[in-house]
Amino acid sequence: MSAKSRLIDQGSGSGWGSRSVVSQRWMIFLCIGSFCSGMFFTNRMWVAPVSKSLARTTAVEGEKLKLVSEGCEPKSLHKKGIPHESKGVVEDANTDQTIHTLDKKISELEIELLAARAAHDSILEGSPSSDSLSNLETPGKRRYLMVVGINTAFSSRKRRDSVRVSWMPQGEKRQKLENEKGIVIRFVIGHSTITGGILDKAIDAENKRHGDILRLEHIEGYLELSAKTKSYFATAVSLWDADFYVKVDDDVHVNIATLGHTLIRHRKKPRVYIGCMKSGPVLAQKGVKYHEPEYWKFGEVGNKYFRHATGQLYAISKDLASYVSLNKHILHKYVNEDVSLGSWFIGLDVEHVDDRRLCCGTPPDCEWKAQAGNICVASFDWACSGICRSVDRIKEVHRRCGEGENALWNATF
Repeated sequence: MSAKSRLIDQGSGSGWGSRSVVSQRWMIFLCIGSFCSGMFFTNRMWVAPVSKSLARTTAVEGEKLKLVSEGCEPKSLHKKGIPHESKGVVEDANTDQTIHTLDKKISELEIELLAARAAHDSILEGSPSSDSLSNLETPGKRRYLMVVGINTAFSSRKRRDSVRVSWMPQGEKRQKLENEKGIVIRFVIGHSTITGGILDKAIDAENKRHGDILRLEHIEGYLELSAKTKSYFATAVSLWDADFYVKVDDDVHVNIATLGHTLIRHRKKPRVYIGCMKSGPVLAQKGVKYHEPEYWKFGEVGNKYFRHATGQLYAISKDLASYVSLNKHILHKYVNEDVSLGSWFIGLDVEHVDDRRLCCGTPPDCEWKAQAGNICVASFDWACSGICRSVDRIKEVHRRCGEGENALWNATF
């Protein structure tokens, strides 16, 4: 090879090498520039929103902490005129009293709402029978002192007649009692298992003659007294707006004026349950009278019932009667009616009034008390859970222990 040729080859090789070196350097710079540009745009898109959000959150939390610290700092409390300890104790006491008062007021308003709702539901359901409505005033016309429901049965015609000729006014006098004294008295009975049967027809005929029977949408039966009690209160509340609702058995003697004077002393109490309170043994043994099938609910064998009024006569205020009416579908029924009623009021803010004048004995007990000026509200024999042989003896009890007819017509309630 000539010298010229070698020079040409060397020149061309060095040119290619220099161009290669330059291209590699530019590639490195371009990569670094691309990386930096990518980092720059990434920070612009993601870092800025996050930092802005954090700034807002931090500012909000800072305000909250400032408010809390200002409210809890003793100096700030002092500046606002609030003693740090002593005034707080007084305010706590006042707050507790205010809360208690509000709770009581809310409870009263709830009961009033229940009463209005119960009356409305009863009218919609048509709980009073059509036979009864023909003998009653239109509901809501006036306020009565009390409604007295005399619990009776199909087989108790003679008992009803004995009550009619003793302590229960009849005809125009009964209407006068309602109009002038605000006292409604009705015998209370349901229907037989055979609708429209001979038993129902006999009651209808008796009511057509006397007009003093309230028929219930209830099937009669001794073991169904608890259900009958619920039905009575629900029906009575829907028909008469009264201060009190009374239940009494048809073999018990009652002095109506004395009963009225006893009840009006509790007129201002919204939820009151009046009767002869007792707490008898829970009878677990089958076959005995007043056997309690659900005895196990009351604890160990031999335990006693909770306090409740004896079933011969008791009275409850309107609020409680409305409560029973509204909740009649879910209130539990024990086999003994008086126990059932007492159980319905457990857990409620109810005042129990134990008045022994509602359970006097027959003569000479009620007679001695009447002579001493302490006339009994109701009289019966504990041994018979009513007046023994009441058909034959109730007139005698009325003569010896009655308050006198003038006492009723001269009474002011």
